[in-house]
Amino acid sequence: MLDDTLDARAARLNDRYKHHAATEVLRRALKDPDLGSTTLVSSFGSESVVLLHMVSLVAPGTPVLFIDTMMLFQETLDYQLEVTRKLGLTDVRVIRASEREVALNDPDGTLHQFNTDACCDFRKTIPLERELSKFDAWITGRKRFQGGERQQLDFFESEPPSRLRINPLAHWRREDVQEYMAENNLPRHPLVAKGYASIGCAPCTSPIKPGEDPRAGRWRGQAKTECGIHFIGGKMVRAGANT
Repeated sequence: MLDDTLDARAARLNDRYKHHAATEVLRRALKDPDLGSTTLVSSFGSESVVLLHMVSLVAPGTPVLFIDTMMLFQETLDYQLEVTRKLGLTDVRVIRASEREVALNDPDGTLHQFNTDACCDFRKTIPLERELSKFDAWITGRKRFQGGERQQLDFFESEPPSRLRINPLAHWRREDVQEYMAENNLPRHPLVAKGYASIGCAPCTSPIKPGEDPRAGRWRGQAKTECGIHFIGGKMVRAGANT
């Protein structure tokens, strides 16, 4: 009998696609019954346009989830609209916390000043989980070069209890990302030119200095490094420049 556990499905998929390039992994995976219904989660950040462009080429109607925390830079909101239009993406879903959740958790918009974890949780993690619960798999921009536990990252991985993750760019180098953007003349997030390497909410994001880690501008001065959406098996995994 075929083993249909999450880990077994991920292993089968990795074996099936181990010799394929990123775009072909996407093209085939979006039709593979071992995955089921699939969405792309995008922050429309500094490197997000790479995966968005690939999806636009192979299946522009793929659902794309964009989390509007209601504390994003205006540049990010404008960039999201620009990229969506330019690439012809037809199912970008803007998700956010409800008015009731905002009124209950952060009525004066100051929660980030004294509890960033709680702010990320209700503005980002909970709304995303609500939407992801409708899908069997989701596409991420995670890559091996981002280090830590990602150094052994595969194209597919299990996300207990019921989802799979697809990491088409798992084997890419940092240079590959930049080359792809240049070769395809893709629009850049306007804040990159101002020194922002990893772009999140405006109150908790700052430019980085030469030589700093790309994530250094997120929650600067705090021990916090993650918003909470990247968990594998109950453990947090570094999100890198692109959530």
